[in-house]
Amino acid sequence: MAAFEYAALDNRGRTRKGLIESDGPRQARAQLRDQGLTPLELTPVRSGEKPQSGGLSLGSRFQSLGATDLALVTRQLATLVGAGLPIDEALSALIRQSQSPRIRRIITGVRGKVVEGQTLANGLAAYPRAFPELYRATVAAGEESGHLDAVLDRLADYTESRQALTQKIQLALFYPALLTLMAVVVVVGLLVYVVPQVVQVFVQMDQTLPPLTQGLITVSDFFRERWPILLLGLMAVVVGSRLLLKRPAMRLHWHRQMLRLPLIGKLNQGFNAARFARTLSILSAAGVPMLKALQISGEVITNQAMRRAVVAATERVREGSSLSRALEASKLFPPMTVQLIASGEQSGQLENMLQRAANQQERELETFINALLGLFEPVLILIMGGIVLVIVIAILLPIFELNHMVG
Repeated sequence: MAAFEYAALDNRGRTRKGLIESDGPRQARAQLRDQGLTPLELTPVRSGEKPQSGGLSLGSRFQSLGATDLALVTRQLATLVGAGLPIDEALSALIRQSQSPRIRRIITGVRGKVVEGQTLANGLAAYPRAFPELYRATVAAGEESGHLDAVLDRLADYTESRQALTQKIQLALFYPALLTLMAVVVVVGLLVYVVPQVVQVFVQMDQTLPPLTQGLITVSDFFRERWPILLLGLMAVVVGSRLLLKRPAMRLHWHRQMLRLPLIGKLNQGFNAARFARTLSILSAAGVPMLKALQISGEVITNQAMRRAVVAATERVREGSSLSRALEASKLFPPMTVQLIASGEQSGQLENMLQRAANQQERELETFINALLGLFEPVLILIMGGIVLVIVIAILLPIFELNHMVG
């Protein structure tokens, strides 16, 4: 059974659009006529797989789910399956409840695969941009073990906690970013508009200006007259950096250097370690084999150096090493995370210890971010005040000298 998007006219001549499931286009049109609709357009809903050229088709760009949508869909599906509904009925309920045409289109396509006799994991695999490999592997393991409801419930917890962590970081960084932007705008405004108007008075008097005032005028003239060069230089730096980071060797080198930075390195390490531990925990709990779980968990890490460390650790585990020793050899993961994994391996409770390691890293990351933001605001105010003070002094110095000469 396939899914089709339709546009049709009702009895009042109004255009109606929606989704319909049928064995083929002819049957779909017949169903629409039975509903009192006149079909105008019928388009099959296709999966979001990549075309052979390697790029993404136009349709696949609109067949992805954001983190918030994925968390909502997972929780609803877990609740419905946990209530005892068959998979196809649960998916039908999701289609009826959803207000988003994109979500309805994707879920309808997944339900079409399930109705054809395929597994839910295979149906999700038709939309790789909407459901990542972690998601599909976990669902597949739940179907094989016969505990899909429990697995979906844990997967819902995982997607919600991951979304909550991402939102906390984004909200925490919004205010500092806005404050920094306003500080830059104020300083540039002073240099471009205020300083030239005030200093022009002293220039017309042919007064010898102090070095600080002359330097301020030079900076002001540069921003006023050379701003296109400054803008082009900034754009060149951004574009050049992006091009360089597309090279695997350069990107790996940069990510290694990031881990060595005093503050950014700790944030990057903690965020990726938390994602790795959380992902590995849910995959292990779902019954995914360890090597496969490590492979998928490594792919959620954004830092290339840490990702390569997981790949190397996977090979060590394949050769018989313990996971904690394999991760410790890289010296890129937090010692507490490695220690909790070692404790889990020794006690036979690796899943619980991975979850505890993820919780510990997320709490530590949140505390660290809050502490940084608590220090950032007064430091930025001091820097802003210092810049304004220099500008004010540079403007007042010629006035003091003029008063001295008059006196």
